[in-house]
Amino acid sequence: MLKLRQNFIPFRFCIVIVLTGALYAAGEPRGLEGIWDPDRYISLDEIEPGMEAYCLTEYGVAGIEKFGMEVVDVIRNINPSSSPGSRDAILVKGTDERFIHTGPVAGCSGSPVYIDGRLAGALAFTWSYAKDPLYGATPIAEMLAVGRGGRADISEQRAGQVDIGIDFTAPIDFAEVDRRLRSRLVRASSGFRGANYLPCPLITSGLPAEVCEQLSAVVEPFGFVVVAGGSSRSEFGVRSSPEHAALSTQNELVPGACLAVPMVSGDISMSISGTVTEVIGDKVYAFGHFLLGYGQIDLPMATAKVHTVVSNMASSFKLTSVLETVGAVTTDEATGIVGKIGAEAKMIPLTIRIDRYNDTEKRLYNCRLMNNRMLTPFYLRMVVAGAAFQLGDLPLEHMIEYEVDIGIKDAESVTFENISSGMGLNEVVMECYSCIGLLMNNPYGEVDIESINIEIRIMPGSVVSHIWSVDLSDSKVKAGQSIEISAVLESVLAGKKQYQWSLEIPEDLREGKYELTICGQRDYERFLVKTVPHRFIAQNLPGLIEALNNSLQIDRNKLYCLLALPSGGVIIETAELPDLPATKVLLLQDTKRALRIRPYSHWLERNLETGTIVIDKKVLQITVEK
Repeated sequence: MLKLRQNFIPFRFCIVIVLTGALYAAGEPRGLEGIWDPDRYISLDEIEPGMEAYCLTEYGVAGIEKFGMEVVDVIRNINPSSSPGSRDAILVKGTDERFIHTGPVAGCSGSPVYIDGRLAGALAFTWSYAKDPLYGATPIAEMLAVGRGGRADISEQRAGQVDIGIDFTAPIDFAEVDRRLRSRLVRASSGFRGANYLPCPLITSGLPAEVCEQLSAVVEPFGFVVVAGGSSRSEFGVRSSPEHAALSTQNELVPGACLAVPMVSGDISMSISGTVTEVIGDKVYAFGHFLLGYGQIDLPMATAKVHTVVSNMASSFKLTSVLETVGAVTTDEATGIVGKIGAEAKMIPLTIRIDRYNDTEKRLYNCRLMNNRMLTPFYLRMVVAGAAFQLGDLPLEHMIEYEVDIGIKDAESVTFENISSGMGLNEVVMECYSCIGLLMNNPYGEVDIESINIEIRIMPGSVVSHIWSVDLSDSKVKAGQSIEISAVLESVLAGKKQYQWSLEIPEDLREGKYELTICGQRDYERFLVKTVPHRFIAQNLPGLIEALNNSLQIDRNKLYCLLALPSGGVIIETAELPDLPATKVLLLQDTKRALRIRPYSHWLERNLETGTIVIDKKVLQITVEK
């Protein structure tokens, strides 16, 4: 490779490599029977050094243009692979001054390369830090094989990573779900032998700068470059202007045209863009490399307009705007993506209402999310952050009230509301993100999410408090009597506030010492998970929805009082039998029984709404006397 570069790359020349499968039969490549047209496509065996070439792509308002190139040579077996066949390459040098000036351009992925007037392949990769803009491309034969049982090495790798590894036999732990979901957002491969696939612009609209920075940190390993651009509202039935209609007509999906894959559309949008390589009937072949390598997918496909190419020392990119959704991407494999014009990808309606302390009005954001078990939770996270941070970051001392409703077809909704303070959007986002992730990645059955509605109210000031003191009327009490409890909560801004309540001791409670716990939501949830774990464990799909509601509907703005009592009765799987006679309990606890049986732990509970979030607990002992 180094010798070839010394011989054939003079100053201000650009080199393009076209990848191909190693084994081509004479004439028609294997697996492409009935689709290969030798008058339309050129095979590897026909390509010789010195042949003239060109590629088609959009560089600005002029639309699709030709960029001159010249064939240098053919290289065999550039990327040995464990899958059948290996990757070959064709070296091509660019001769157009604009290619030389901009260097490799994010968004050129899929730009078709023609040799002898026939389609040879598509731009697909480059070398990092190359002094000359070195391009690589995937051959048209490899792209035409996408979805036809051809090589799918990257897809196979990605398929093995879809399982998020959550233990559904354990109580739901949102922090663990969040960690595992994010750990699965990894890229299978960025390229090979020092080369990297051309980055794709992730065009955003309606996202504040700080959210774009968060987005960049996550998606750059995927080969995406976050770029502020524009989008269309035509998905919501808004009538297009005559100017927009004209743009849509001019920007049809033809070889060399810009293609977008909207992950989010509407008031906030995020779309990945590349270039169309070939169109056969209603099938569109694009990118020349995988988008995410997920194999069979269902993502929207849209036309897009390139405003200009921004020449950048780090990475030049196409500045684009999404125009109109015209179909769906159905296949995402190692050598490209395939979409179908006229198909409709499932999208999830998302509504976010923001009531913010420093805004003169309540904001409403209508969006649509792509439906993908790994990507939907992630992009939901970004949209919520984008809506909340439109008017800047949150003050150091802040409070957030939020309500969430997740509509599920043919099932109970997951609904919850709560309060957060001093945590930014962490708790809101983690609960939404993890909940959607669990629903879409559960092992029991496919979940059809019909809608997501989120309401957020942001106010300055902290409502965090801790327990200053707890006093009892008497630490000794007789069964059947009541004990008076007084607790003082202290917060930095509001000072101290006292709460009083009484707790009646059951008449049949035997004498002895008992633990009385005064705590906030966090410790109350831990108590429940330890005492009645089955309420937070899913054994089927309805059970998952119930477990989510049980976990998410524990109020943070309450003070909880818990008196642990002796065990009695049993829990059979998820059925609670707290008052079962002791003789029947013994019979049910026979070790030969297949059902999971555990003792039922009794407790007394009182809670008081405080409007604050208690972050600690106090444990006292009381003595029940004869």
